Amino acid sequence: MLFSSVMFLFMFLPITLAVYYLASPGLRNFVMLVASLFFYAWGEPVYIILMLLSIVMNYFCGRDIEGKRGNKALSKRSLIFGIVVNLLALGFFKYYGLVMETANALLPVEIPYRVLPLPIGISFYTFQALSYIIDVYRGEVRAQKKFIYFALYISMFPQLIAGPIVRYIDMEEQLRERKYGVVKFGRGAMCFIRGLAKKVVLANSIGAVYEQVIALPVGTVSVLTAWIGCVAFAFQIYFDFSGYSDMAVGLGKMFGFEFRRNFHYPYVAKSVTEFWRRWHISLGTWFQEYVYIPLGGNRCSAKRHIVNLLVVWSLTGLWHGAQWNFLLWGLYYGILLILEKYVWGALVERLPSLLQHMYAFVLALIGWVFFFSSDIGQAQNYIGMMFGLGANGLADRQAIYLFTTHWLLFVLCTAGSSAMGWSLLCAVTEAYRKGRSQRVASCIVYIGMFLVSISFLVTETFNPFLYFRF
Repeated sequence: MLFSSVMFLFMFLPITLAVYYLASPGLRNFVMLVASLFFYAWGEPVYIILMLLSIVMNYFCGRDIEGKRGNKALSKRSLIFGIVVNLLALGFFKYYGLVMETANALLPVEIPYRVLPLPIGISFYTFQALSYIIDVYRGEVRAQKKFIYFALYISMFPQLIAGPIVRYIDMEEQLRERKYGVVKFGRGAMCFIRGLAKKVVLANSIGAVYEQVIALPVGTVSVLTAWIGCVAFAFQIYFDFSGYSDMAVGLGKMFGFEFRRNFHYPYVAKSVTEFWRRWHISLGTWFQEYVYIPLGGNRCSAKRHIVNLLVVWSLTGLWHGAQWNFLLWGLYYGILLILEKYVWGALVERLPSLLQHMYAFVLALIGWVFFFSSDIGQAQNYIGMMFGLGANGLADRQAIYLFTTHWLLFVLCTAGSSAMGWSLLCAVTEAYRKGRSQRVASCIVYIGMFLVSISFLVTETFNPFLYFRF
């Protein structure tokens, strides 16, 4: 079930909110848990068993780790068991096909295998479970004794299938007690509507432009067309994923929870390092806390630091998908971060601000080619076309048509992916800064955004969500 679907907006969400707030405070976690399990079962009726097994295993693993805290060796053994089981489950369902495909490519015989559908959200809820048992082992949190609370932490539907990845240390107190209120609910609803508009109006519309470009036959794409397609994908994946994250944060507020932001205008970054501080913040924080720092971080020799970065970014790439082009995408960013750290970072900082923005954005665009390509060969061909190799000239009628018919959409996406869009929205809703007028203006703007989003939703059939694949 998609957040950007009629079923969710007009049936599941209103019913869940009504039951949730009619229930006594002591029953609201149970109501939320039942709704979350139903939400997941709607799209994954078989794989809900896998998620339930993960919940049960990690619940008892956390209790076991804490129970053996007096004996470090036994506690560590329980932690290793939990980590191995979680990674085996994730690895089997996510990377089984890649392993078999690679084996068949290398071996002289063909090994038959069945392609397994990827359980939606397994990458997200597995990482949350891992963070929980590791934090229990470290003594940063106490093991959760109430099974319903822990099950809700793992399965909470607002951020279950696409994040943000929420650490238990940030949710522990909220699972016991959280604040409600009309103001908080209203802010959550506005955040949700902004995310819905990002997804339905901007991401889906600009995604259709990318689909037009990627469908063109090889040899018919000009340099300008290739860049237009790449920029369109960059905007699509940003508004798609950040819109979904905004909807998750907004839904959390509507139910009394607080989730941290997952994006902070990454395309305004002045370096690749800054780009990754702003993009998918919860994933970057997870890898920093549970992989990078345990490996030694940057408090080691330069050689060791380079190895640490390559390991982290290789894993980051593979986390996004079970294809070798994702590994290459991760290594691409790992190498860029190493070069910024040890080679040209100081030079980039001395460039004019505009050139710094262009430098970071162009490198991000090249990175997205590895991301959206089906294999490494396709990525090489597309990047070649962007720089004139194998392209059908510098510009053609297709490029001019795409630009002249969608220039306003690109302008809106540019504004929406920077603080400019937020500033304009605030300027409109705060035209009257005091009293009822400001509230009325805000209501009119957000109701309008919601109605426009619904009109796009019911008239368009193109409504994918890119991160469901990961």
